[in-house]
Amino acid sequence: MYDAIVVGAGPAGCTAAKMLAEKGRKVLLAEKCKMPRYKSCSGVLIKKSMDLVKTYFGEAVPASATCTPTQNRGMVFTDDKGKEYRFEQEGLNVWRSHFDGWLAKKAKESGAEVKDGVTALACTEKDGFVEVSLRGEDSVTECAKYVIDCEGVVGTLKRQIFGQIPPASKRRMIARDANQIAENPTEESGYITTFQTFNEGSIDLDPHYFYAYLQPELSQYDAWFNVKDDLLVLGVSVKDMDVITNYYNRFIDYMKEKHHLHIDRQTKEEKWLMPHIRPGCHVDHGVGRILFAGEIAGFLNPMGEGISAGMESGYCAACALMEHFDDPESVREAYRKRTEELQAYMTRQWSLVGGMADTFSEMA
Repeated sequence: MYDAIVVGAGPAGCTAAKMLAEKGRKVLLAEKCKMPRYKSCSGVLIKKSMDLVKTYFGEAVPASATCTPTQNRGMVFTDDKGKEYRFEQEGLNVWRSHFDGWLAKKAKESGAEVKDGVTALACTEKDGFVEVSLRGEDSVTECAKYVIDCEGVVGTLKRQIFGQIPPASKRRMIARDANQIAENPTEESGYITTFQTFNEGSIDLDPHYFYAYLQPELSQYDAWFNVKDDLLVLGVSVKDMDVITNYYNRFIDYMKEKHHLHIDRQTKEEKWLMPHIRPGCHVDHGVGRILFAGEIAGFLNPMGEGISAGMESGYCAACALMEHFDDPESVREAYRKRTEELQAYMTRQWSLVGGMADTFSEMA
């Protein structure tokens, strides 16, 4: 019997597992991918994320997790009228595979049991504990007093819990890297599909910044550019996956015209999903002995910045468990109260972007 099974070894899951383990709780951190696992992400740590790493993990992000240019100096937004806004801020450029791998290592060093290549298929609350079905090399059932679901938007546990898993015939599978698959239920509108490419080439932009473009002719959500280890990363996000190629081609043409983009060779392309955050920034904290943290709960800042929100919500979930371990109702209420400031921060950030572009005007 574990005290907690944490599902998903991203920033939310690793933070929750580390916090609980270092307090003496018996914790299993289960990750469906083989570590180091990769996620399609800008990999930019804003200053808030850097500060949270130092607070929760006791040290700065190691150089081994970074890529060049190591220092990020902020974000540059172009609104739907073509006006540019610059937000200068200290940041760090990382590869998510190395960064998340380091977080999982720290959780293990704190006493958490870490299992990768293990998929959580279902969980069922029993009398005083939760039964979790896991599939790796073998299919096993583990039990815990609590489950903290940090799978991210493509996780299955939350939809299984609420009976929202659609039949296989209604699923659209999006292949990513060799060991990653995202499920996109076509009848649901709660997802944004992202598509980005990595390219060798040149461009007239400062590689120390992350650039976001909010013009509706370039995407149905946002488009972006940044640099990682001399590779030019260009991406768009849409609500309708069928039009993603058209928007991507428009964005490439725009970058060629405005910033003299030249692509010598494309080295990789990838798709992913993220939650479609709506007015009010609704968050699902959990049900019974099962808590949700990170993206699966609805914590996501504008332009897909989910690292800081993931870490903070994972920490809040762990603290709530420690404070009220024997009372699930008090755990959920404590978790909700602890994340009120985080949710308010997220709402302010979305409101700011909502005032910059009609695409996000409903969030203002």
